[in-house]
Amino acid sequence: MVSAKVSSSAVLAAVALSLLAVPAQAAPTEAGAEPRPAAALPAPDTAGMAAVLDAVVAKGAPGALARIDDGTKVYRTTHGVADRTTGRAITTGDRFRVGSVTKTFSAVVLLQLADEGRLALDAPVNRYLPGLLPDDRITVRHVLGHRSGLYDYTDDMFANSVSGFESVRNKVFTYRQLVDLSLQKPRTNAPGAAYSYSNTNFVVAGMLIERITGHGVRAEYEDRIFKPLGLRDTFYLHPDTKIPGQHAHGYLTADEAGARQVDATDQTVSWAQSAGAIISTARDLDTFYSALLRGRLTSASGLAEMERFTRVNATTSYGLGLRRRELSCGISVYGHTGAVQGYYTYAFTTEDGRRSLTALANASNDSAVLNTLAETLEPAFCGKRAATAAARTRTPVEREDIAPAAPREQ
Repeated sequence: MVSAKVSSSAVLAAVALSLLAVPAQAAPTEAGAEPRPAAALPAPDTAGMAAVLDAVVAKGAPGALARIDDGTKVYRTTHGVADRTTGRAITTGDRFRVGSVTKTFSAVVLLQLADEGRLALDAPVNRYLPGLLPDDRITVRHVLGHRSGLYDYTDDMFANSVSGFESVRNKVFTYRQLVDLSLQKPRTNAPGAAYSYSNTNFVVAGMLIERITGHGVRAEYEDRIFKPLGLRDTFYLHPDTKIPGQHAHGYLTADEAGARQVDATDQTVSWAQSAGAIISTARDLDTFYSALLRGRLTSASGLAEMERFTRVNATTSYGLGLRRRELSCGISVYGHTGAVQGYYTYAFTTEDGRRSLTALANASNDSAVLNTLAETLEPAFCGKRAATAAARTRTPVEREDIAPAAPREQ
């Protein structure tokens, strides 16, 4: 077994502590409620982070990494391997597929277009894409907030995770083909009536970007986000199958217990596109979310729209392509989760963007790995603290966090 590695630009005293597996429940807040003032943060618990990543690997991921950017200090923790074949240790500089973290990038582009007066959030999608959707009541806001009621076509596509993946890993879809797969099924709710996570929404978001700008989403991501922020290791390469440069291989857990994991690294990710096809690194994601919450990517009113949250469960709310998670120490963090075959990602920052965390496990379709990776938020933002045995109870898997396909239980 590869031992955990922990480094920082400043030496910290570290005591290995047990971690709370999940954030404590918090009182519900209404959509659009004012966020709480940013609290002073304790130093990250580097020993606690190492313990979490050790547990992620013990649960079945070949490797795991976490990078915390505190403005003046960077803390790096790794455990395990990036490549099972060569045995190369995973590093925080490795590139990887970010899955649904892509959704925040897509939302930022549309909020910028709204800032430019080229898009109205409360306008029907069909104003910009005539005849695409069967209901003129579905607005851009509904799409970005997962309140459109559009069925998530990946529920059927990946009902069997491995065989479903193998059937599409080299396939190239058009946006329209993916939307049509969704429209073959009844909608989950009336427009605006309920939150229901669906990749279809952010396929529509990609179509909106391309129709309004006249450019592919790649050009818009690059010109509006990647280049201005200096994200040197962030790419949208659809439909190319290879991750360029040094990268972590991603492993898809088999549906049958005991079967060998599938190396899912090479794929088009055409089944997701603007809903999940970006490649990045921990450094670049820390930079992106910090810049977003500091107001560098949208107007103040645009960011406020992204932060009009709808309660999802006891600890999570969803805005426009942006999640808010409430931690046990009373701190709220903002970002997104990502799942794509072979990779789970948590990327979050504080309300003021001053501390950011990106954590990765290079495995998917595994509920134990997913739930354990979620524990990285606590040592990153809440620091050292004692945990009682009762507090170590894990939460159930959150369906909205892990599309496509619910992971199998271990």
